Amino acid sequence: NFTYCPATGLAVGEEHSEFAGWAFPFPGVFLAEEFISEGEESEIVGLMDQDDWKPSQSGRKKQDYGPKVNFKKQRLKAGSFIGLPSFSKKIVGQMKYYSVLDGFLPVEQCNLDYMPERGSAIDPHFDDWWLWGERLVSLNLLSKTVLSMSCDSEGSIQLFPVFSKEKGELSPFVCLAQTSACENSSKQRISCTSSPRLVPSKEVTVAIHLPRRSLVVLYGDARYRWKHAIYRKHIEHRRICVTFRELSAEFSTGGKHEELGKELLGIALSFQGRPV
Repeated sequence: NFTYCPATGLAVGEEHSEFAGWAFPFPGVFLAEEFISEGEESEIVGLMDQDDWKPSQSGRKKQDYGPKVNFKKQRLKAGSFIGLPSFSKKIVGQMKYYSVLDGFLPVEQCNLDYMPERGSAIDPHFDDWWLWGERLVSLNLLSKTVLSMSCDSEGSIQLFPVFSKEKGELSPFVCLAQTSACENSSKQRISCTSSPRLVPSKEVTVAIHLPRRSLVVLYGDARYRWKHAIYRKHIEHRRICVTFRELSAEFSTGGKHEELGKELLGIALSFQGRPV
């Protein structure tokens, strides 16, 4: 088991395990803590709870704001979708301050309600690639949790030892995986040996700790190579996840279904919606 470190972009071996002091680069994750205030969180959840929550799988409840989709036949239409909810306008507006979300225009929003009493969870999965685009954006409300990443692909992951020469502790600085060079800093000397270690990809899990009111973005490898899940053991209190999705290239400028994409985006960004 490894834990994602937002400061370095590394997946770090858990303390007291055989992989303590070992790490590997884990690209495609952006985490913004305190994305909204406590007051904003309370207001948003209050507005959500004015609408009905529909039963969903694995002990979850949901509210959907998005077009009508037939994933099996790959068909898409507006259906009863009339837009994202009004309270999301401010959330989407705040996203523009982060370069990783440059040009992000959500066409769908899904609110998921997790409760420990219901055994709420979501199994490891990929979000659809045909319809949804590069970036998955989720706002974590009401309680902390852990996003668990796993990889089904064949092959191995190369680990690199990263530790402080003086203290024998994990360094907060990145040891570049492409080289075996050692780097010095004004704070401490980092020793990176040139003897990497291989572990099967299927045996590796990476825990991304999501604080309350944090925003997480998955893209690149974290979106397309690694599955994500929320396990029951990581739901300690009520938790609401607000996930925003953008359209894939097929529905964007120059894509095969560009006009339909424009229509749906216009509806979404009217911010006049109710759950469908």
